This record gives sequence, C-alpha cells and structure tokens, in this order.
Amino acid sequence: MLAETSDYETLYRDFRWQIPPRFNIATAACDRHADGSGRLALIYVDEDGATTRLSFDEIADASRRFATVLQQAGLVRGDRVAIFLSQSIELPIAHLAAFRSGLVSVPLFTLFGEDALEFRLANSGAKAIVTDAGGYAKLQKIRDRLPELRHIYVTSDGATGATAFWPALRDASAAFATLDTAADDPAINIYTSGTTGNPKGALHAHRVLLGHLPNIEMVHDFFPKPGDVYWTPADWAWIGGLFDALFPAWYHGVPVVGHRAKKFEPQAAMRLMAEHAVRCVFLPPTALKLMRQAGVSHPGVELRSILSGGESLGGELLAWVRATFGIDAHEIYGQTECNLVVGNNARLFPIRPGSMGKPTPGFDVRIVSLSGEELPRGERGIIGVRQPNPCTMLGYWNNPEATAAKYAGEFLLTGDLGVQDEDGYFWYVSREDDVITSAGYRIGPSEIEHTLLKHPAVAFAAVVGVPDPIRTEAIKAWIVLRPGFSPSDALARTIQDFVKVQLAAHEYPRLIEFAEQLPMTATGKVLRRELRARD
Repeated sequence: MLAETSDYETLYRDFRWQIPPRFNIATAACDRHADGSGRLALIYVDEDGATTRLSFDEIADASRRFATVLQQAGLVRGDRVAIFLSQSIELPIAHLAAFRSGLVSVPLFTLFGEDALEFRLANSGAKAIVTDAGGYAKLQKIRDRLPELRHIYVTSDGATGATAFWPALRDASAAFATLDTAADDPAINIYTSGTTGNPKGALHAHRVLLGHLPNIEMVHDFFPKPGDVYWTPADWAWIGGLFDALFPAWYHGVPVVGHRAKKFEPQAAMRLMAEHAVRCVFLPPTALKLMRQAGVSHPGVELRSILSGGESLGGELLAWVRATFGIDAHEIYGQTECNLVVGNNARLFPIRPGSMGKPTPGFDVRIVSLSGEELPRGERGIIGVRQPNPCTMLGYWNNPEATAAKYAGEFLLTGDLGVQDEDGYFWYVSREDDVITSAGYRIGPSEIEHTLLKHPAVAFAAVVGVPDPIRTEAIKAWIVLRPGFSPSDALARTIQDFVKVQLAAHEYPRLIEFAEQLPMTATGKVLRRELRARD
C-alpha cells in the first residue's frame, strides 16, 4: 500500500514493486477476507430495488462450488470461460472460480450483438460460458458455429439445452483447492476494439490486480479508509469496471455496490449512493455530463473520492463536480493493454484542468516517437509506458504481430498522442488517427471539445475532421444541446464565434451539426470514426 503523504515527489521516487512469485486473484481478492466473520463483500441492488448482501465467506463458497462444476465438466488449466453478464451476483463468482481453477476468464458485454459475440467466443476458443436468459437467446442463434463451446450455464431457470447455474452450484462440493498459480500465469482475456481491424484480446496475468493498486490508492486519496463503500456504473465486462473498481476494492476488503441498470439515470444514481452510503466512486465522464445536464441534487450523498477516466474531463466539468460534491474529480489515464498509468490527487499536486495528471508510482511514462525515442518536454508525441510493469498484458491473444507492433524499444506505445509539460503533467491530445490536418495545422479534437462544453447551450460535443478540398480537412462539431435550447443556424454561429474567442480562429468548427445523441462505446467514449464515416 502507498504511504499516506502530501509529497508526490517522494512517494513516486521511493515506490518499489513487490510482486510475489506466486499469486492468485481469487485468494487475494476474496479468500483472505473469508475468515468466517461474515465480512460484507457485495451489496447487490436488482432492477426492482431489492437488495441482497453477500459476505466474502459466501462469495468464496459459491466460487469454489462453481470451480468444482467446471472441473467436473472437464475444463483444465488454461481453458477459457466466457462470462456474458452485466453487474450481478453471478459475475464475480464466475470470475473467481476461473481464477482459482487456473482457467482464463473472458468478460463479454451484454449489449454485444450476435456477430460481436461470435467473434470473441470463436477467437478465444471458449469452452464454457456463463450468461443470463437474454444472453442465452443470442447464443442459441450462433451456437452451432461455435464447436469449442461445450458448456453453457444460465443464471435463470428454464433454459433448454443449458445447465442451470445455481442448481449446479448447490449440488457441487465447496472443497475445491485453489491452484497454486504464478503471478505471471494467464488469468483474464479482455477484448479491446481499438480503432482498426478486428477486436484484440488483451491477455493479462494474475499480477494485473497488483498493478492496478497504486493508482487506485493514490486517486482515491489513499484508499482504503474506514467506512469506504465503492460503486461504479461502469459495466463489469470491461477493465474499468473489473480492475478500476470491483477487484481492487475486494483486495482491500471494501464492500462494493452492484446494480444492473438498463440505462444510467442521474437521480437514481444519487439515490443509490445515498441509500448505501457510497464513499468512493468511479464515474466515467459521460455519467458526470449526464448528472450535470440533469442538475442533480445530493442530499445524503457523502462521497470522499471520485475517480474518472476514459475521456478528458476539462475545466468546466471539473468545476461542476467540485461545486456539486464538494470534492475534486481525480482523472486517470490508461488502456486495456496497460491500465492506470497516470492519475491525479489534489492533495499531492494541484489539479490542472484538462490534464490527465502525473505518472502513477511504479510507472515510468514518457512522450516518445514511433521508434520509442524519448521526446523533450513540451513536444507532442505518443504516450509510452516503459516496460516491464505488472499492469501490462502478456500479449494479444493469438496475435503475435499485433503484440510486436505495440512496442518500440523499452516502451509500450499506447497509440495516444500527448504532451508532458515542464512540471510533469500529462496532457491528452488525441488518438493518433483522430488528429485533424487543416490548412497546415495539426489539431487535436479534445481541446475544441472542452471549449464547446463551456458554452451554456452544449451538453455533449464531439469534433472530427471531414474532407475539404482547400484545407485538406475541415473541423466539424457534432453537438447535443442542453434542455431549453433548440437547433438553429443562429445558435451554430454563436457557438462558432464563442470558440474563436475562447480558443483560436484556426480551431473553430467550420461545420456544426446538431444531434439527439452521439455514438459511443460501451465505456462512454465517443466513436469519432463513426462520425467521420457519416461524412
């Protein structure tokens, strides 16, 4: 654990990784708290508002039983188990069962369509899957195209041709002995879409949990503290939900609130946090923007820390968070392949709006060229993370070419463009393929989007480059308006003039299109490539 301090430089300089040679996520994040005391692990709130509380003892027992089920089904060390569930009681039980069995879990997002689901199941070679009734309905349409998928466990009753999850657990032994795994043994294969080509599975080792802890502890102001309860609306199918929230909290014995909402409702989120005394949250920028748009109130909500990441927050949103909750949102930066490498903590250093923060203790983050050469402070380049470190994937699943292309020299190349200033703060510019080339200028969309959000009419904004015969590309903004504003040419001109004054004449959007909503990934990132395709 990080030593609590207000001295970032000493904290960063003195940090040393202590990764044991033998390590298992199930033991670290569950079993060592399952001491018979009934220590609270999960507060699960279903769609009807009914609450179920489970202890680490109960989670350990259930996951051992499911490990027995998988063993009796013939799965052996290294086999893949897909987990096609949203936030639920069954999801962590299935992951922990896989971890303690030496299997590799494959989280899958429940909104995936048939094609997305089929690709990931076929590519991973999953031999078993855990899902609910909705997921099973999708599986039935593609099952005959997945010859390696032999075992389907469904969390609801009455699924013909599948095994009922809970009855199988009741009939299984809880005496399963967790395998002795190395910290470098494979544990989880998380698919990331990236920007081009088919999705790639980022295969992580058990050590990935330990790799996430320094940032979680720093960004949540030296997490954990007595009374902490953790919640995120981020789906547990992604690295953010699993390793920015669920498993780090459980590593430290902190209860987690789980809730499967059909969509994010700002006022419902406030009630949930108040009713269950949530103190620490991971709220993606999209959730914060929706909360601001809804004008949420917060009686009974007493947060002590807010983690956010996925897209830059910007000064406008940071100021709203501070005014609304009385604390700063601490932005982080990372990606599925190597997560949580940069972050903020207002006690350690002042937050600079628009900045991602400073390197997490244990991570050497630099701005580098495509060949892995370090660039001077203030120069734009690729954000690179020096290797090795425990957060880095073992490699892309069955894709050595893509794995090799991810590295240059000592650095993992994130594919994101950024700048590090003279004081060590990192500033996100854009994805490599999001840069706009207009009239000889190379322009990143993030700064323009931040400026647009300062306009009182703008709720959401996304900026892309579209073909232009004179400028190569013209800057186009797609805008979702706040309640009380209607699309019009006059409003578009007002917004354009606002950006000219606030930012720069060469960076204002020459084209503005109003939209009801923006295309986003499941984790709340704007799909700029989809917007570009529309033009």
